[in-house]
Amino acid sequence: NTMTIRREFRANRQLVWDAYTKSELLNQWFAPKPLTTKTKSMDFREGGHWLYAMVEPDGTEYWGRTDYLKIQPIDAYTALDGFCDEDGNLNTELPRATWDVTFTDLGENALVQTVVTFNSLADLETVVQMGMQEGLTSTLESLDELLTTLTRS
Repeated sequence: NTMTIRREFRANRQLVWDAYTKSELLNQWFAPKPLTTKTKSMDFREGGHWLYAMVEPDGTEYWGRTDYLKIQPIDAYTALDGFCDEDGNLNTELPRATWDVTFTDLGENALVQTVVTFNSLADLETVVQMGMQEGLTSTLESLDELLTTLTRS
């Protein structure tokens, strides 16, 4: 009932951490193309949450809520992620997952490992059927592009 994603980025750990934890940067990469992301509210602290939408080119919105459980600045955070409505009310018919995200120096680069844990194998299979694997691949490619832009400027 877990999925592990490891990705090395050509940027320093602080910049990669910022890309994961600041809404102005998340809005630039946290959705699979051609979707975009918009933040309604973000309070990055233990007990805080991020309320956001992934938006189709036609304007259709898919809302998500990330509740921050534990934060160790620039090293790791743990959050509970789920689908919701635009007011942050969780959709209990779709799975929630715990995301354990760690950031490690790898020379001049940063390694991010994300372990996504679902309550059951059936929940994991549900999100795989919804395209989570392809979505995450596309999303992380967008982060690569953003980091390349940011490290050049």
